[in-house]
Amino acid sequence: MDRRKFIKNSLMASAALGFGQETFATGLSPVKSKTISILHTNDMHSRIEPFPNDGGRWANQGGMTKLAALVSDIRKQEENVLLLDAGDVFQGTPYFNFYGGELEFKLMSKMGFDAATMGNHEFDNGLTGFYDQLPHTNFPYICSNYDFSQTILKDAVLPYRVIKKSGLRIGIFGLGIELYGLVAKKNFEATVYEDPVAVSREMVQELKSKKADLVICLSHLGYSYRTQKIDDLKLAAAISGIDLIIGGHTHTFLEEPTLIKNADGHQTIIHQVGTGALRLGKVDFEFGKENQIIHAKANSLPIF
Repeated sequence: MDRRKFIKNSLMASAALGFGQETFATGLSPVKSKTISILHTNDMHSRIEPFPNDGGRWANQGGMTKLAALVSDIRKQEENVLLLDAGDVFQGTPYFNFYGGELEFKLMSKMGFDAATMGNHEFDNGLTGFYDQLPHTNFPYICSNYDFSQTILKDAVLPYRVIKKSGLRIGIFGLGIELYGLVAKKNFEATVYEDPVAVSREMVQELKSKKADLVICLSHLGYSYRTQKIDDLKLAAAISGIDLIIGGHTHTFLEEPTLIKNADGHQTIIHQVGTGALRLGKVDFEFGKENQIIHAKANSLPIF
């Protein structure tokens, strides 16, 4: 099956997520809807080329070069596309050891990433190592719960971003995992980790004040833990107003998204697509009258 036909068939088979009934105007014609396609990755770990063709489980699959081809094909079919990453772009192959992230950032820029958040491996060469690679990006890094005010990253990482597409406002914020005990202190220096639940509550309020029609969290907290440690599932249950959590860190392959409805009745979609650019997540939101979400569908597209 060629790639274009595969994409079409995959989208037809995607998981549908109900957000209520479609709104109709007076008369016989339905209100014209708008659709935003959110493409997402996580934990690519410097996997530039596909996995080796050695007979292993992922032989000749994944990698950023094949990812780029799939993204390009989808852009030809979809009008409104955002491409986002949930962290740990760095570390995992010799490309990072030799080039320190330059190649990863250049490839992401050519693919047209709109935003990314920081994973713990973005600190592997220290704050200066990360900072020195930022000129190779043409997209912002967003992290809302790391206080970089006393570091070199003070003005280099944004707390949030609002992107306008087809008359819609998409608000994006990012959450990083607790660094202490996971990253050497010398590598994160004076970075201060702030409570992701409290920060998320503030970010939702801020983005709503900016008239965001869709609120997305790029999370490198991890999908789920058996302990009290905050994860995407706990976050969605605790915070009202996040429409989509794009997850990372735990390398969780979700063939279908997880839906969490919190005490206020707000539904949050959680999606994560493993590691090594083996999958590309795709979540389509359809908006009706007054830019309200009326339908969503999601899928995890294999990269082969």
